[in-house]
Amino acid sequence: MRRQQRPYSCGIDATIDVIGGKWKVLILWALHTGEQRFGDLKRLVPGISEKMLIQQLRELEADAIVHREVYHQVPPKVEYSLTELGVSLNRSLEPLGAWGAEHMDHIVAVREVEANGDSLDPSSR
Repeated sequence: MRRQQRPYSCGIDATIDVIGGKWKVLILWALHTGEQRFGDLKRLVPGISEKMLIQQLRELEADAIVHREVYHQVPPKVEYSLTELGVSLNRSLEPLGAWGAEHMDHIVAVREVEANGDSLDPSSR
């Protein structure tokens, strides 16, 4: 697992070390409603492979963001939930989600223009 080898330069540095990558924020958001089993998380985070989901959950667990509860029964049952630290981190992501929702149409439009090889810069026309 990755671990920061140097002191953090700021709070953003520490936060990005914990939530960096494509999947962790989506996993955190999938857990915001409560405990989820592995299969449920896989469905709630479309496109993630089982291997990546396992790896990301292990890292979030190692950082005390996610709690893994194993029920010793047949068949085995494992549930994942947010720790208090995870809940507070998820709360801090809410403004980012609101920003994304507010600007989603613009982001999609810009990406479509880029994909078509066009430019939004009027001086390049």
